[in-house]
Amino acid sequence: MLKPLHDPANGPLRVAGFMSGSGTNLRRILEFERERRRRGERPSFEVVVIFSDNAQSQAAAIGADFDLPVVIRDLAGYYRARGLPRKDMKAREQFDAETVRALAPFAVKAVAYAGYMSIATRPLIDAWLGVNVHPADLSIERDGRRVFVGAHAVRDAIQAGEAMIASTTHIVEAVVDGGRLLMISPPLPVEWPAGTRPGDAAALAAVADHNQERLKRAGDWVIFPRTLHFIGLGRFAQDEQGRLYFDGEPTPKGHKIEKTEI
Repeated sequence: MLKPLHDPANGPLRVAGFMSGSGTNLRRILEFERERRRRGERPSFEVVVIFSDNAQSQAAAIGADFDLPVVIRDLAGYYRARGLPRKDMKAREQFDAETVRALAPFAVKAVAYAGYMSIATRPLIDAWLGVNVHPADLSIERDGRRVFVGAHAVRDAIQAGEAMIASTTHIVEAVVDGGRLLMISPPLPVEWPAGTRPGDAAALAAVADHNQERLKRAGDWVIFPRTLHFIGLGRFAQDEQGRLYFDGEPTPKGHKIEKTEI
């Protein structure tokens, strides 16, 4: 028997936007939500609070732009006040547990990890459905392991000779970039700027940055808000073993789209 990740009969999916820096992904999510309201459509999700672990982030500015409450708990300051190194994951778990308590009044059901640079520990994972976007096609595997994970996924894909790149939304789970796949964006041809060519190792970093910026616009900003929208509509579900389905069809490799779906 399938159970939707969110039952729309319970109202819009209540989302917390988590961010650490500029929050461009969160802005796109909020613009998507606002545009649908402007059309007079019933929202499938609503961002009800912004959370940041960085006092220098743009969270306050985004909150002001979209009239949303903002909660900031500076992670660096948290460690500094306790004289602990950032690699102390026990302290990170405590920080996350306190964050869950701080956001309790907002009745959050899901978190959009929109440029949130800290690893989510068990208190966050257990509290809410977490959705993240990753700049690579996570359905590509080798020997049963995902190939393009980590911070340099676009560079690694280009270096491996991939002609196409894509973004993936996935559920945030205990293994970084290892969660169940939700959506994969339309394939984007790798572009080599003038003066560069495939195999040019010296230009690889610049080529990767160029294509990651293109992918942000053609991939991340396309599928992240739509994933939340489809979850809010009840179109994503799971069975008793946790396997994901989209519109009742199994999607073990994620729901791939060839063009933008509304």
